[in-house]
Amino acid sequence: MDILIVEDEPEIAKLIQLSLEKEGFSCQISPDGLNALRLVQEQQPDLIILDLMLPGLDGLELCARIRQKPGTKDPYILMLTAKGEEIDRVIGLSTGADDYLVKPFSPRELVARVRALLRRSLRQGGQHQTYRTEHFSVDVDAHTASRHLNSKDAEELLDLTTLEFNLLTMFVSNPGRVWNRSQLIDKLWGSDFFGDERVVDTHVARLRKKIEPDSSNPTFIKTVVGVGYKFEDRES
Repeated sequence: MDILIVEDEPEIAKLIQLSLEKEGFSCQISPDGLNALRLVQEQQPDLIILDLMLPGLDGLELCARIRQKPGTKDPYILMLTAKGEEIDRVIGLSTGADDYLVKPFSPRELVARVRALLRRSLRQGGQHQTYRTEHFSVDVDAHTASRHLNSKDAEELLDLTTLEFNLLTMFVSNPGRVWNRSQLIDKLWGSDFFGDERVVDTHVARLRKKIEPDSSNPTFIKTVVGVGYKFEDRES
């Protein structure tokens, strides 16, 4: 697995690199956001460890740019932040980070977070999986999702990150079911998830912006107050 470390403090970057290479990962370091953006496009890493505070292009902007133009790989992003009060900002801005880690951190925790991210996948059977509702189609094997348009047989492919695709698949495959955050985390990330359950809200908000006519007044992904979320769309 290839990992890009975007960190402007050389000692921290080297510590991360040594910790991960000891576990068998291949790592490269970038000290700034612009250089990192070039490396992401050229080398397509599996995972990016991204410091929030960077010179020039900061971590939030870099994360947003990576998600806006995903390449062949849609890398997982682990955000590093030095201040506890930054956590709400990282989660709330919907930049597309998959997890966060607060400095100072132990190398053991870092490695555990990285392994947990790289193990994330939908726990589906081996058979071909396709799901269809009145307004959406999801093909799990082809990793494509589309929205049905008004004209006959017309569809619009949805530009989704891996997390958004997996989340939509869970919803479309279970219309009407109410999911709490813990259940979604278990299905999408597994029992080795690290972090705050509120990260689910971030990904739901980002998915709503891509599939809802009005994300502030959702038609499909409904909030069930005090419980979680429910997807409403008739099965096709």
